[in-house]
Amino acid sequence: MSTDQKNAETERLSVWSKLYRGRTDFQFVAKRKRWYLIAAIMGALCVAVMVFKGFSLGIDFAGGNQYTVPANGTTITEVEAAAAAAGAEIASGQSTGTGDDQAFVIRTTATDVDTAAEIRQAMADAVGAETSDIATATVSATWGASVSQKALLALIVFLVLITVFIWLRFERRMAIAAVAALAYDGLLIAGVFSLVGFEVTPSTMVGALTVLAYSLYDTVVVFDKVQENTAHLLQSRQKTFGEGVNDAINETLMRSLNTSMIGALPVGALLFIGVGLLGVGTLKDLALVLFVGIVVGTYSSIFLAAPWLVDLAERSAVYRRHNQKIASKRAGEPEDDRPARKGAQSRAAEDDDDDRLVRAKTDELPLELLEEPAPVRTGGGSRPRQNVNNSKRRKRR
Repeated sequence: MSTDQKNAETERLSVWSKLYRGRTDFQFVAKRKRWYLIAAIMGALCVAVMVFKGFSLGIDFAGGNQYTVPANGTTITEVEAAAAAAGAEIASGQSTGTGDDQAFVIRTTATDVDTAAEIRQAMADAVGAETSDIATATVSATWGASVSQKALLALIVFLVLITVFIWLRFERRMAIAAVAALAYDGLLIAGVFSLVGFEVTPSTMVGALTVLAYSLYDTVVVFDKVQENTAHLLQSRQKTFGEGVNDAINETLMRSLNTSMIGALPVGALLFIGVGLLGVGTLKDLALVLFVGIVVGTYSSIFLAAPWLVDLAERSAVYRRHNQKIASKRAGEPEDDRPARKGAQSRAAEDDDDDRLVRAKTDELPLELLEEPAPVRTGGGSRPRQNVNNSKRRKRR
């Protein structure tokens, strides 16, 4: 099927059919400044929320005491009031379970043994239960600091390994764009947690690493298609690098949406049904980070990572010249329309540079290693040694 026939067939398809076949033409790259503005606004709001509201750190990070109190027909407000009257500083409280199995998980700051016993007795009196019915757990501030350091170290190691992998598998620009998108994902996830007020627990950190890996997977899928579409880009004058990237996003769009929806549906059920309707409060931190991370990861891989790659690539003189040649061709100007002040040697240098980079693209070598122009041979120069030897042989004959 020729290109014209394929285009005519595409025009007859509905939007959903185009999306399913990867033939949409949404201008993600051309309108990237709009996405940058939206991303900047959301990022600024998240930073503001984190600065002014902060985070609700779980007992594993902040240290303190945790009490699991049976509800027995009371409310969490009554239990917290009784604990506060006994000298407790409430860090957080949540309800778990429903009906006869309903219980309250109350977390307080660290206290001494005597005060902890008084708080436990006050809670037991408030719900009409024995102190033995109230389960307690204590975490020291030192342990919480150790957990925080290990979580931060795990995140740093994860980012370093990801950067090295993408740099080796693809190229430097893709590694920079992918890591920047991951950092933005982490910013939005942290902002949502600060806004909602859910506790940051070890489950939250595990979930965050999980969704960052998921976001990376989606970005790598797009970048793999970008590499395929732009492998021989410099050998023709058909498309710019940005257009090739935009085609790659459209061709993988349905795959990204399908993966996101399949991942978001069970997590959404856990968050909205399990936590909201069934009252499984102990899972809400994990459910929230997974749900937000899946949505944000899909957004960043399409609207940020790929456009950032285009911006990084078009800083290269090679792609700038390539784009200029395409613009001249489309405007009906001579393809080699360079300023007259450039001599033949300068034009030869550019042509030699382009040819060398085309070969690099064909061989799938990193472009950044080969972007310095090749030396240009000036003057007549000497003939190759083999030609001289051939001339001598002819003279002897």
